[in-house]
Amino acid sequence: MRYRTLGGTGIEVSVHCLGTMMFGAVGNPDHDDCVRIIHAALDQGINFVDTADMYSAGESEQIVGKALRGRRDQVVLATKVHFQMGEGRNRSGNSRRWILTAVEESLRRLGTDWIDLYQVHRPDHRTDIEETLSVLSDLVRAGKIRAFGCSTFPAAEIVESHHVAERRGLMRFRTEQPPYSLVARGIEESVLPVCQRYGMGVLVWSPLASGFLSGRHRKGQPVDLSAGRPALNPNRFDPSLPENVRKYEALEQLIELASEIGCSLPELAVAFTVAHPAVTSVIIGPRTMSHLKGLLKGASLTLDDATLDRIDEIVPPGVNLYHPDGAWRPPALADPALRRRPLADRAAA
Repeated sequence: MRYRTLGGTGIEVSVHCLGTMMFGAVGNPDHDDCVRIIHAALDQGINFVDTADMYSAGESEQIVGKALRGRRDQVVLATKVHFQMGEGRNRSGNSRRWILTAVEESLRRLGTDWIDLYQVHRPDHRTDIEETLSVLSDLVRAGKIRAFGCSTFPAAEIVESHHVAERRGLMRFRTEQPPYSLVARGIEESVLPVCQRYGMGVLVWSPLASGFLSGRHRKGQPVDLSAGRPALNPNRFDPSLPENVRKYEALEQLIELASEIGCSLPELAVAFTVAHPAVTSVIIGPRTMSHLKGLLKGASLTLDDATLDRIDEIVPPGVNLYHPDGAWRPPALADPALRRRPLADRAAA
């Protein structure tokens, strides 16, 4: 297992980070089996575990807490806050009110006194970024968290957060967690360069493009959209949709490339993400022990320049063949009212 320093924190983390989104009701409901998977990952040298409060409504954090009993000091533990938790108002977002509540609930579920990396899961345009940075800075000083980061933030909002932190004398985001894969390379255009400029650690998620790069799906073959990953987001897998034609064409070329260099498609996919100099760690999210073993099989795989050049020819740098984040859209795109002048103004113009 290889290790890298997480941004400027001085914390050393494994290049492969164990993601736990599939532990719990959404993926693997067998707690004992999930604990065994976590222990197997730690035994293989992984020291970085990532979860979130919203994964299976807190169940994932509970499983991680069980698995880390007696091994907590060996692990760099990361979790996230933002999405709705339970019924009622003010139980989501990036406000001081909610974050102070959410961090205590995460600490309780995880069975720990501190979180190494506490991440804001998505932007919240209802909350001033100064409000968010302020409460996170207070949590560091209180010893509840060691460092904090953001997840799936646009480059412009990362830059704004650093400017606000500097002007207000607040601590800053030390990490970013964006989606990144062979078929979703959009972050190469601005997010990764911005993270390099500010010395941020980067832990990327969905290296297998939500299972599309697992090797189980092929061009010209029927896809069962009612089971597994395709059931969670059928539009990403449906070969009949025009927007997926280019994805399936690229998939066949990538499978051929993997075969030529003597590895599996998932091994190629994971190795590709950690080849970028801005990336610290790649999150692998197994559901079963066999998934974990398959993903770790290529942990030592290093891609040469010729292979990376071939990948650039198949999917050009900075290009997304699909929208990798289905959980959040910028308000300027999601809310038509933000893209239209008031009718009276339009009539008068």
